[in-house]
Amino acid sequence: MPDMLVRLYAIPDATPWCERAAAAGITIRRIDAWDRHALRAFVGSTFGDNWASEAELAFSGHPITGFVAVLGGEICGFASYEASRRGFFGPTGVREDLRGKGAGAALLLRCLESMREMGYAYAIIGAVGPAEFYARICGATVIEGSDPGIYEHLYHEGAQRSARTT
Repeated sequence: MPDMLVRLYAIPDATPWCERAAAAGITIRRIDAWDRHALRAFVGSTFGDNWASEAELAFSGHPITGFVAVLGGEICGFASYEASRRGFFGPTGVREDLRGKGAGAALLLRCLESMREMGYAYAIIGAVGPAEFYARICGATVIEGSDPGIYEHLYHEGAQRSARTT
Protein backbone atom coordinates (compact mmCIF):
# COMPACT_ATOMS: atom_id res chain seq x y z
CA MET A 1 0.00 0.00 0.00
CA PRO A 2 1.53 3.31 -1.07
CA ASP A 3 1.97 6.54 0.84
CA MET A 4 0.11 9.68 -0.18
CA LEU A 5 1.10 13.34 -0.09
CA VAL A 6 -1.19 16.19 0.99
CA ARG A 7 -0.64 19.87 0.24
CA LEU A 8 -1.56 21.40 3.61
CA TYR A 9 -1.86 24.87 2.14
CA ALA A 10 -4.77 23.65 -0.01
CA ILE A 11 -6.90 21.57 2.38
CA PRO A 12 -10.60 22.34 2.77
CA ASP A 13 -12.18 23.63 5.97
CA ALA A 14 -13.10 20.90 8.47
CA THR A 15 -16.19 22.74 9.76
CA PRO A 16 -18.78 21.21 7.39
CA TRP A 17 -17.53 17.71 8.25
CA CYS A 18 -17.58 18.46 11.99
CA GLU A 19 -21.15 19.73 11.61
CA ARG A 20 -22.15 16.59 9.70
CA ALA A 21 -20.68 14.42 12.46
CA ALA A 22 -22.43 16.55 15.10
CA ALA A 23 -25.76 15.99 13.33
CA ALA A 24 -25.17 12.26 13.95
CA GLY A 25 -24.42 12.96 17.63
CA ILE A 26 -20.64 12.65 17.22
CA THR A 27 -18.32 15.25 18.75
CA ILE A 28 -14.82 15.81 17.34
CA ARG A 29 -12.23 17.13 19.80
CA ARG A 30 -8.51 17.09 20.50
CA ILE A 31 -7.34 14.11 22.56
CA ASP A 32 -6.89 14.94 26.26
CA ALA A 33 -4.41 13.33 28.66
CA TRP A 34 -7.21 11.50 30.47
CA ASP A 35 -8.19 9.79 27.19
CA ARG A 36 -4.98 7.74 27.11
CA HIS A 37 -6.28 4.43 28.51
CA ALA A 38 -9.69 4.62 26.83
CA LEU A 39 -8.09 5.45 23.49
CA ARG A 40 -5.57 2.61 23.74
CA ALA A 41 -8.37 0.18 24.64
CA PHE A 42 -10.58 1.38 21.77
CA VAL A 43 -7.83 1.29 19.16
CA GLY A 44 -6.46 -2.04 20.38
CA SER A 45 -9.84 -3.80 20.39
CA THR A 46 -11.05 -2.24 17.13
CA PHE A 47 -7.89 -1.98 15.01
CA GLY A 48 -5.21 -4.06 16.75
CA ASP A 49 -2.18 -3.68 18.98
CA ASN A 50 0.15 -2.23 16.31
CA TRP A 51 -2.18 0.70 15.78
CA ALA A 52 -2.74 1.09 19.53
CA SER A 53 1.01 1.37 20.09
CA GLU A 54 1.36 3.86 17.25
CA ALA A 55 -1.63 5.97 18.36
CA GLU A 56 -0.28 6.08 21.91
CA LEU A 57 2.73 8.02 20.60
CA ALA A 58 0.38 10.98 20.10
CA PHE A 59 0.64 11.48 23.87
CA SER A 60 4.41 12.09 23.57
CA GLY A 61 4.02 15.70 22.51
CA HIS A 62 2.37 18.80 23.80
CA PRO A 63 -0.19 19.48 22.60
CA ILE A 64 -1.23 15.87 22.13
CA THR A 65 -1.10 15.18 18.40
CA GLY A 66 -4.50 13.71 17.71
CA PHE A 67 -8.25 13.99 17.82
CA VAL A 68 -11.07 11.70 18.88
CA ALA A 69 -14.68 11.22 17.83
CA VAL A 70 -16.99 10.74 20.80
CA LEU A 71 -20.54 9.38 20.80
CA GLY A 72 -22.52 8.96 24.01
CA GLY A 73 -19.43 9.58 26.12
CA GLU A 74 -17.45 6.80 24.40
CA ILE A 75 -14.60 7.07 21.90
CA CYS A 76 -15.82 5.87 18.52
CA GLY A 77 -13.02 7.14 16.29
CA PHE A 78 -9.55 8.63 16.39
CA ALA A 79 -6.84 10.19 14.29
CA SER A 80 -3.26 11.01 15.13
CA TYR A 81 -0.29 12.69 13.51
CA GLU A 82 3.41 12.89 14.29
CA ALA A 83 3.06 9.35 15.68
CA SER A 84 5.07 6.95 13.53
CA ARG A 85 7.21 9.67 11.92
CA ARG A 86 7.44 13.45 11.81
CA GLY A 87 5.22 14.88 9.11
CA PHE A 88 3.06 11.74 8.94
CA PHE A 89 -0.70 11.58 9.44
CA GLY A 90 -2.12 8.41 10.97
CA PRO A 91 -3.14 6.00 12.17
CA THR A 92 -6.83 6.78 12.06
CA GLY A 93 -10.06 4.85 12.23
CA VAL A 94 -13.76 5.12 12.96
CA ARG A 95 -16.00 2.39 14.31
CA GLU A 96 -17.37 0.53 11.30
CA ASP A 97 -21.05 1.13 12.09
CA LEU A 98 -20.45 4.92 12.20
CA ARG A 99 -18.57 5.33 8.95
CA GLY A 100 -20.10 7.68 6.41
CA LYS A 101 -21.32 10.17 9.03
CA GLY A 102 -18.49 12.69 8.57
CA ALA A 103 -16.36 11.75 11.57
CA GLY A 104 -13.48 10.29 9.56
CA ALA A 105 -13.22 13.34 7.31
CA ALA A 106 -13.51 15.69 10.30
CA LEU A 107 -10.76 13.83 12.18
CA LEU A 108 -8.51 13.85 9.11
CA LEU A 109 -8.96 17.54 8.41
CA ARG A 110 -8.56 18.62 12.05
CA CYS A 111 -5.24 16.77 12.16
CA LEU A 112 -4.11 18.25 8.85
CA GLU A 113 -5.06 21.75 10.06
CA SER A 114 -2.95 21.17 13.16
CA MET A 115 -0.01 20.02 11.07
CA ARG A 116 -0.31 23.18 8.94
CA GLU A 117 -0.33 25.27 12.14
CA MET A 118 2.91 23.50 13.17
CA GLY A 119 4.50 24.90 10.02
CA TYR A 120 4.31 21.94 7.67
CA ALA A 121 3.50 22.63 4.02
CA TYR A 122 2.95 18.94 3.23
CA ALA A 123 1.87 15.83 5.13
CA ILE A 124 2.44 12.18 4.33
CA ILE A 125 -0.31 9.62 4.85
CA GLY A 126 1.50 6.33 5.30
CA ALA A 127 0.49 2.96 3.85
CA VAL A 128 -2.91 4.14 2.67
CA GLY A 129 -5.83 1.74 2.41
CA PRO A 130 -8.70 3.93 1.13
CA ALA A 131 -6.80 6.12 -1.36
CA GLU A 132 -10.04 7.37 -2.96
CA PHE A 133 -11.20 8.74 0.41
CA TYR A 134 -8.01 10.74 0.92
CA ALA A 135 -7.98 12.03 -2.66
CA ARG A 136 -11.59 13.17 -2.34
CA ILE A 137 -11.44 14.72 1.14
CA CYS A 138 -8.05 16.45 1.11
CA GLY A 139 -6.65 16.16 -2.42
CA ALA A 140 -3.99 13.61 -1.45
CA THR A 141 -1.95 12.08 -4.27
CA VAL A 142 -0.07 8.78 -4.37
CA ILE A 143 3.70 8.99 -3.92
CA GLU A 144 5.12 6.78 -6.64
CA GLY A 145 7.56 4.11 -5.43
CA SER A 146 6.42 4.39 -1.81
CA ASP A 147 5.10 0.84 -1.42
CA PRO A 148 5.94 -0.85 0.98
CA GLY A 149 7.36 2.25 2.67
CA ILE A 150 8.29 2.53 6.35
CA TYR A 151 5.85 -0.13 7.52
CA GLU A 152 7.60 -2.98 5.69
CA HIS A 153 9.45 -4.05 8.86
CA LEU A 154 6.12 -4.75 10.60
CA TYR A 155 5.54 -7.78 8.44
CA HIS A 156 7.61 -10.77 9.45
CA GLU A 157 8.23 -13.80 7.27
CA GLY A 158 5.12 -15.93 7.26
CA ALA A 159 2.97 -13.23 8.85
CA GLN A 160 -0.04 -12.10 6.90
CA ARG A 161 0.09 -8.46 5.87
CA SER A 162 -2.96 -6.70 7.28
CA ALA A 163 -4.50 -3.68 5.59
CA ARG A 164 -4.00 -0.28 7.22
CA THR A 165 -6.76 2.26 6.85
CA THR A 166 -4.76 5.34 7.56
